[in-house]
Amino acid sequence: MQHLAQQGLGALQRGDFAAARAAFEQVTAAGASTPRLDLLLAHATFALKDMPATIVALDAVLAAEPRNIEALMLRGDAAAGDDRAASAYYNFALTSAAGTNPSPAIAARLAHARAQLDAANARMLAHLRATVAGSNAGPRFEEAVAIVAGVKQPYFQSPTSFFYPGLPHTQFFDPADFPWAAALEAQAPAIRAELEAVLASDTGLKPYVEADPNRPSRGHDLMGDPNWSAFHLWENGKPVPGNADRCPATMAALAGLPIPRIAGRSPMALFSVLEHGTHIAAHHGMINTRCIVHLPLIVPPACRLRVGNDTRAVEAGRLMIFDDSIEHEAWNDSAATRVVLLFEVWRPELSGGERDALTQLFEAIGSYG
Repeated sequence: MQHLAQQGLGALQRGDFAAARAAFEQVTAAGASTPRLDLLLAHATFALKDMPATIVALDAVLAAEPRNIEALMLRGDAAAGDDRAASAYYNFALTSAAGTNPSPAIAARLAHARAQLDAANARMLAHLRATVAGSNAGPRFEEAVAIVAGVKQPYFQSPTSFFYPGLPHTQFFDPADFPWAAALEAQAPAIRAELEAVLASDTGLKPYVEADPNRPSRGHDLMGDPNWSAFHLWENGKPVPGNADRCPATMAALAGLPIPRIAGRSPMALFSVLEHGTHIAAHHGMINTRCIVHLPLIVPPACRLRVGNDTRAVEAGRLMIFDDSIEHEAWNDSAATRVVLLFEVWRPELSGGERDALTQLFEAIGSYG
């Protein structure tokens, strides 16, 4: 039997698929087959375009080894014409391969499986959109359609320090739902003028991410890196001397907004400066009881912000309000500097009583130890 198996392998390697099939089938008929030989037989029958025989051989492999990545990918190929079946096999193959170190040949096959899966998902999305066209149910429904088609995946709140239950997993909020948003956007020219004076002085900026000597390092890619820097107006609940008084229009624009006031923690407000070609890697914020607000002020082309499964272009003067406890990342792929005014506000779903209680809780956490 071993001699026959070697004959079959040699025939397969030189492209004589009929001879390879004949040799492998003799081994199988003698009851001496193994998952590896069944997989080789499947490759031979697939090359001969005998899909029923390929599926029989692959199903034998997967009965013994349900996470055999190579068999799963070939099973997806053999299901061509049945997008849902093929997608199930491709998806399971990719999931099973996660965290492994595949050979170059398997890596190429995985890339093929990903491309086939993406194409199948796109076809399903087109089918669903055509079927439900005219539903006028809004962006939440559109996102659900994209998720069920596999084109998008759901993302959830995952704060690093504090989770408050029961809040919707909203990626981007509509600024129109915040009564103060339009007035703040109208102040963008005055705020930008103050920002430009700050940048011209080249003082007061420091790296956005700095090490805390009393905490373990999380190994942030931009730790201490001036390519992502900050000019703080409010920091740890207090106005920053020498910075806040340089920006009276900005401070006035922030006054009266629903910014948390928590001793030692908030308000926080700053100009976030992202240099050209800089990428802020995917990460999660510390708490989910706030929204982060960006007022873009200096925005060259090719600046993007992704929150969860939604990636948006950054536009000067257009507010971006999002939940930073959901995975997010940002890019400045331009050749110039991008700057936004960044601050936090309470989540709009929180009642006045909850905000008061959370303020007491956060202050108690901060004072402990």
